[in-house]
Amino acid sequence: MLQKDIHELLHEGTVIPAHPLALTEDRQLDERSQRALTRYYMDSGAGGIAVGVHTTQFEIRDPEFDLYEKVLSLAMEEVNNANLNRPFIKIAGICGPTDQAIIESGIAKKLGYDLGLLSLGGLPSLSEDELLERTKQVADIIPVFGFYLQPSVGGRILSYEFWRKFADIPNVHAIKIAPFNRYQTIDVVRAVCHSERNQQIALYTGNDDNIVIDLLTKFKINVNDEIVEKNISGGLLGHWAVWTSKVVELFEIIKAEREKSKIPIELLTLSQEITDANAALFDTKNQFKGCIAGINEILARQGILKGRWCLLSKEELSEGQAEELDRIYQQYAHLTDDDFVRENLNKWLS
Repeated sequence: MLQKDIHELLHEGTVIPAHPLALTEDRQLDERSQRALTRYYMDSGAGGIAVGVHTTQFEIRDPEFDLYEKVLSLAMEEVNNANLNRPFIKIAGICGPTDQAIIESGIAKKLGYDLGLLSLGGLPSLSEDELLERTKQVADIIPVFGFYLQPSVGGRILSYEFWRKFADIPNVHAIKIAPFNRYQTIDVVRAVCHSERNQQIALYTGNDDNIVIDLLTKFKINVNDEIVEKNISGGLLGHWAVWTSKVVELFEIIKAEREKSKIPIELLTLSQEITDANAALFDTKNQFKGCIAGINEILARQGILKGRWCLLSKEELSEGQAEELDRIYQQYAHLTDDDFVRENLNKWLS
């Protein structure tokens, strides 16, 4: 079960960056920069972090790297050392076949993580019923944060019926909706609303292409002739791994405005600016090939990372992606937080 303050923050809604991986030029773990990243997210005002997820690079689990437990441990150490006077949600990425997922769940629980972000991708041989059984076994170990990952980066399309059954699993507390598809996003919302557990499950956007609209929308679903209302409470996003202090400022504005009957037109303009920025970060022109390198490039330009290196040398910026990031900086400087980073960088790296 979740602690009361963690449960309340999860449902109130918050900013949860997907935590990147810091490497040296020879592709070894850069512990100093890895710790600096966690400090950056806490000082930015984020409400949590997700470690061991796609942005952290799934390859940390490969025997040749064997970094999964180490990276999760470093983040937890920094959170504990910070002695925050506010709740902070610790989420561990969990993936792979059932046996692997069970092992990772045990590691996350041992280290003190609040929830496991359970990836449902990369398992084409499993039926939807088998994925549900896998979820139940993980939920017996750690509270589950479901994850609808888009097919372009290893996910799979899942049916409304799957999500309806998924929502009924005890100890499922949240779902990250990240299919980058409006129809499939609505499938998840409808499924949760039709569950008797609809008030026990928080919805989070992972749709980096539609962040602001997701957060502003109040869904109204007819369930047995009664209207069930559901918001997407917050976001768990790779996009939010960069410029995080500005993200927190924007999120607080969105939370205030979505309680009103009219949405300022400026937020719709900002929505498309953020989507344009995401296209450069995530390398949409090349089917997301440079998405992790794009995030790392921004953090390297700011000095938090020493470089944009990934565990696999093939993970690099695509041709023209660096120029696209230059364009975003020039056109949308108000989205960036370089000044904030500059003021605090020495402290984080100390």
